[in-house]
Amino acid sequence: MAQLISRLRVWRGAVLLLAGLYFLVPMAASVWFSIDDVDGISFAAYTGLLSAPGFTDSLVLTLELAAVTVVVLLLLLVPAMIAVRIGAPRLRPVLEVVCTLPLVVPPVALTAGLIGVLRWGPDYLMDTPFFQTFVFVQQPEFPLVLVVAYVLMALPLAYRALDSGLRAVDVRTLVEAARNCGASWPRAVLSVVVPNLRGALLSAAFLTLALVLGEFTTASILGYQPFAVWIYSVGNSQGQMSVAVSVLSLLITWVLLLLLAAAGRERRHKTAAATTS
Repeated sequence: MAQLISRLRVWRGAVLLLAGLYFLVPMAASVWFSIDDVDGISFAAYTGLLSAPGFTDSLVLTLELAAVTVVVLLLLLVPAMIAVRIGAPRLRPVLEVVCTLPLVVPPVALTAGLIGVLRWGPDYLMDTPFFQTFVFVQQPEFPLVLVVAYVLMALPLAYRALDSGLRAVDVRTLVEAARNCGASWPRAVLSVVVPNLRGALLSAAFLTLALVLGEFTTASILGYQPFAVWIYSVGNSQGQMSVAVSVLSLLITWVLLLLLAAAGRERRHKTAAATTS
């Protein structure tokens, strides 16, 4: 038995080593490319990011889009999934199919559909109040049409994260206990159910944030310039700066993932301590 455990540890270490090399070698090559210069090592690609035209605007726009997308997605999914689990369990397969349906729609096809709707609106709604809605959602300062696209793209990822969290919680029992204590339906959900979904909510938010930070196709076709599109445009003229921005964005994503994992561990430790006490 001990020999089997030692073999498993060796294989696990080998797999982790290969996985680390798979990620770290390209990362190290990218970093070296971004600092390599004819005169030696130079960090000009990193120091010049803040002063690069469009860097701050594109990053701020992407973070704003990500924040709004996360809020809209959670406001849509969390009440719907809780309501289905409490009041209509038979509708769970229907909700699952609807939420995972965007997986079979390529981003190019989704964008083509959005373009068709945006072109249809001005032609047929010119003399109606809805025409201003089509104009409003396409404002370059904050294109809400991208939020619509990102919500659809992130829907399957967020649904899976929230579904895993709900499977680990007895929602019906928690709500009934809160209702017996005199809590209203909204208070029972917000005060009892939602705190138990903290890890699932963080996972859904992180996956949505990662998707918005790296999404390129839809924004590029629609003619907007969030962070991913800006990186591509910079890469056509300043290769080292483009790689530097990519490295930094990847590091930011890793840091967010580590923070998410730390928050989840802290929550589990608190729950375990409360249970033992």
